[in-house]
Formats: sequence, C-alpha cells, structure tokens
Amino acid sequence: MNAGRRLSLIVATTLFIETMDSTAIATSLPVIADDLGTEPIALKLALTAYLLALAVFIPVSGWVADRFGAKRTFMLAIGVFLVGSLACAASASLEQLVAARFLQGMGGALMVPVGRLVLLRSIPKHELVQALSWLTIPALVAPILGPPIGGFIATYSDWRWIFLINIPMGLVGMVLAWRYVPDLREPVKPLDWTGFALSGLGLALALFGFSTLGRHLVSTPVAIGTLVIGLGAMAAYVWHARRHPHPLIDLGLLALPTFRAGVVGGMLFRIGIGATPFLLPLMLQLGFGLTPLASGLITFVSAVGAIFMKTMAAAVLRRFGFRRVLWINALLASAMLAGFGLFRADTAHWVIMAVLLVSGCFRSLQFTSLNAISYAEVDPARMGQASSLSGMMQQFSLALGVAIGGYALLVASSLTGLDQADPVNFGWAFLTVGVISALSAWMMFRLPHDAGAEMAGRAKVGKEVAEQKAEQRSAT
Repeated sequence: MNAGRRLSLIVATTLFIETMDSTAIATSLPVIADDLGTEPIALKLALTAYLLALAVFIPVSGWVADRFGAKRTFMLAIGVFLVGSLACAASASLEQLVAARFLQGMGGALMVPVGRLVLLRSIPKHELVQALSWLTIPALVAPILGPPIGGFIATYSDWRWIFLINIPMGLVGMVLAWRYVPDLREPVKPLDWTGFALSGLGLALALFGFSTLGRHLVSTPVAIGTLVIGLGAMAAYVWHARRHPHPLIDLGLLALPTFRAGVVGGMLFRIGIGATPFLLPLMLQLGFGLTPLASGLITFVSAVGAIFMKTMAAAVLRRFGFRRVLWINALLASAMLAGFGLFRADTAHWVIMAVLLVSGCFRSLQFTSLNAISYAEVDPARMGQASSLSGMMQQFSLALGVAIGGYALLVASSLTGLDQADPVNFGWAFLTVGVISALSAWMMFRLPHDAGAEMAGRAKVGKEVAEQKAEQRSAT
C-alpha cells in the first residue's frame, strides 16, 4: 500500500472512532439517563464535557507533539481516549460519566490534530490532497453509522457497549501507529503556560458553571461562582495575550475581517447546530415515543445530505461567492433548524427525513464555507495559531449550543406548564437556537463582496469583468 494512503488510514481510524462515538451517544441519551437515575436534560453535561476538553487542549496539541514527538503523542492520545472510553462504560452515576467524558476529550484533543499534523509534515505536497481525501472519509461515514448503531445498542443491548466498541479499533490504531507513524518533531518555543492556565480554566469553569445552573451536579450558588470565576479568567487572558510576545492564542487574528466572520459568526451559527444532536433525539424518543433505534434510523439522513453537498460546495461558492452564500445560507439553514420544532408525533417519518436531508445539505455548505473563509487572509506564518483559535472556538460553541438548548427546553417547560418532554416545549427550544444561529447572517452580510474570491475560484472571473467594464468605458 502507498505510504501516504496507509498513514492517512491510520489517522482516519482515530477520527472514525471519535466521530462515531459522539454521534452514537447522542442517540442514546434517554436510555443512559434512565439507567443512571437522572433527567435526560442533565445528560447535556456528558456532551459538553467532551467538547469542552477539546476546546481546552486543542491549542497545545502542536506544542506537545513537537516537544515529545508526534508518534509518542499520537499513541498516548489514543491510549487516553480508550481509557476514557472504558471509564465511560464503567460509569454508575452522572458525575462519573461527565468526568470520564472529559478524560476521553483530552485524548481526542490530541489524537486527531496530531495525526493531521503528521500528514501535513510527512507527505509530499503533490500527494497531500489525495491523502487528506482518505482522511475525510470516516468523518463523513461515521455520522451515518453512529445514530443507527447507537440506537441499536441502546434498544437491544446495554448502552455501555457504545463505548466498548471503540477499544478494538483503537488498539489496532495504536499498533499501526507504532509501526508506521514517523516520530516527527520540530524546535519548540517556550509554552505560554500562563495563557494556557487562564484560557483553559476560563473556558472550563465558565461553561461548567453555565451548564450546571439548572441545579445539575452542583448547587446554584456554586454554579454562579464558577461561572463568574471562569469569565474573570477569560478576561484576564485577553489582558495577558495583548502583552505576551508569543501568546498561546493570538487574538490579534480577529482583526482580519474574514477570520472574524468565520470564527465569531461561525460561533453563533454553531451554537444552533450544536444543540441539534442533543434536542432532536430527545424529541423523537421522549416526545414522540420512538425507540433509540427508530430515532437513529431517522436522524442519520442529515449526514447523508452533508455528504451530498460536499460534492457541490466548491461549484456553489465559485458561482455565487462566499459572501452571498454565507449570509443567505445561514438564514436558510437556521430557518430549517427552527422548523424542526414543528414536527409532531403524527408527522410522517418520510417528511421528517426529507427535512433533515435538506437541512444537512445547507448545514454542510455553511460549515465548508466557514472553514474556508476563515483562512482567506491568514498568512502562512500565523496559520498554526489561526487553526488553534478556530478549532477551540468551534468546540466551545458546539458545547455552548448543547447547554443553551437544554436551558431553552427548561424555560419553555416552566412557561407553558407542560412536561419537559412535550413537543410544544421542543418547538420553543428549536426556535431559540434557530434565532441564535440566524444572527450569524449579519456578520456574513458585512463581508466585502469579493471576500475569499481567490479561494472560491472567482478572482480571475472578477478581474475579467472589471477589464471588460473598463474597455466599455474607454470606448464611450
């Protein structure tokens, strides 16, 4: 087998187990909550804990790989992820599951970014596109397999097997990494430990405090105190980053209009999208009475739509440009997200699946556009910092979306006086996250008309149009 393809498939195994694990657990939340003796909404903490760990540790993944060697770091990351998986399977309470998911996320934060870094550094540029295409396959396939597999396990077996099925593939990945992954490393600058402490603790405490305000895990005064301390640490990091010569996270990148739109606007959009894997399975199972398997066999079609749009995204951007696609598509995707709340128990399943399929197309187009436009103005020297900041904000916004979705459901229940599982409450929750997602369109609308023209393949077309207009003016 070609060395580049083999290396891509080794890294792909880690991306596969990480993605399938996340999609499978979302389908099984009601069953897990019942077994652990807690409310299904409280399980939002199990989702946010994993995403939060990614946000905290992704920014240091490159430094750790360069300091200790890529092979060693990659293998250790897989090992930590598998230990976290075993701990999740052994959890007997919500507290244990949340802690285990955070440990799992620590491994995931190093596992995939370091693997991708190995590919970028060890594969010749002329082979890189093909190698990365092999890497993206599991990211597309796993969301299709995850919901049905998770639903099948939760319906006919013990939910703990969702985490145990990671073990064989993870062990195979470790063995293959030991044999074939090169032990690359680069000279490292001193790590900004103060910045890491402030940003990590700030993100962790702020999101933990916000997520536990609903009296889950800790009392309300403790949750408020944690939230305030976290926000204070985040503010302190902003002050620190402006004075440090090499900050862990370069906030100066936000001065670039396209990067700011991609990261900050993308954060608003992802808050809405991040709530979907939490709210939708709960509505289908608690509100409509479906089994986890039936729920998974419905929700997986969203990933099918995402794959279909991947084949068309470049052509759409080339035809309409980033700015027009981003702000119009943000409104369309957000409207469809809010529309999920109109589903009822007697809605035909084919109708729900059709809406989810089209919604997956719009969501995929927006993610592809956001991921590309974020780097349109970033110079190569700052690309690593830009990638770290973008990755951190993506995971943080998804975790925030889960927390906001849970609160929207609680508030709706208290206002309507209906049980939390009533479809009416889910309607208000989806409307809330849909509106937040739609707010991102304003930042996209303010982009320059030619934003990302070169990346979209429109720069040459724009130049030709300008030349034609100039010739017409000179002729008259």
